[in-house]
Amino acid sequence: MAAKAYIETDRQVRTILEDVRRGIFKCVYLLMGEEPYYPDLVAGAIIENCLQEWEKDFNETICYGADVDADTVITAARRFPMMADRQLVVVKEAQQMKSLEELALYCQNPLDSTVLVILMHGASADKRKALYKSVLKTGVVVESLPLRDYELPQWIQAYYEGRGLRIHPEAALLLAESAGTDLGKIAVETEKLLKNLPEGTQEISVADIEKNVGVSRQFSVFELTKCLSYRESTKALKIAAHMGEAPRFALPMAVAPLYNHFYRILKYHALLEKGRPQPGEAARVLGVNPYFMKEYDAAVRNYPLQCCQNVISFLTDYDYKGKGGDAGEASPAELLIELVTKILNF
Repeated sequence: MAAKAYIETDRQVRTILEDVRRGIFKCVYLLMGEEPYYPDLVAGAIIENCLQEWEKDFNETICYGADVDADTVITAARRFPMMADRQLVVVKEAQQMKSLEELALYCQNPLDSTVLVILMHGASADKRKALYKSVLKTGVVVESLPLRDYELPQWIQAYYEGRGLRIHPEAALLLAESAGTDLGKIAVETEKLLKNLPEGTQEISVADIEKNVGVSRQFSVFELTKCLSYRESTKALKIAAHMGEAPRFALPMAVAPLYNHFYRILKYHALLEKGRPQPGEAARVLGVNPYFMKEYDAAVRNYPLQCCQNVISFLTDYDYKGKGGDAGEASPAELLIELVTKILNF
């Protein structure tokens, strides 16, 4: 899924959250996708805001897909609220319902006084079938697909912009490296960060991320790729050695971002063969912030096309080794140093 589409999902969710906090609800919400952050966020906000505490005893039904069938859910949804304006029915882990598609019958003509939340965890409804199509007409569908790791820095920048803040591109990259593609973790780290920043802060720096998130740029994969781009051998090997000493280090954690980095260098070579691109075009094609193009200009000079292809081939081999294949007695740390040495010697 493109980062742009994911940014649109973020905007959609923020609009939904604003509505539910103002007491504006749709009759049906279908919350789905492999990435749980947005579906859980919306479901939590609806549960928190839909009813007053004293209304919940008679008007809130929360069940789990493995424990109910469609008839039970529909019967609950067709009840009228007691001493309240609305009632809430939430089906968590809805993907475990064997008769999930049968909810389409209710969703085609839902009650105005019921808010039905169908929350799927790590799964999505079939878009070709009636449930998805009916909710699309009468309610709201939120689809949350996982971001690829290389799309994450762009999403982080948009996420911060949506909260009235700027984040430096290097800071976004560092936060992405620290959190991985766990959007929930990024949200938690962001809340922690905002509580510790001086009032009136408008831009998040690398130093802010290092201090409040507890990650060091000096010995990060981000810094390693940068050193490799500029062929700073001594520094690159020092970073590789330090990374390998980390208690939970696993070689694929380093190989994946290195592969993505050199694959972008390869794409840049292909783009340059067609002629010098317009300003901003290369960054768009590579999926990086224009701030980083100076580094990629250096990288294509330092790694000619054939050299870059060889590096990618080696990275594939070391990914295999890092996952237990033909690594011999070498430790993950030793394999990383060996890999970095070979890259620098091309």
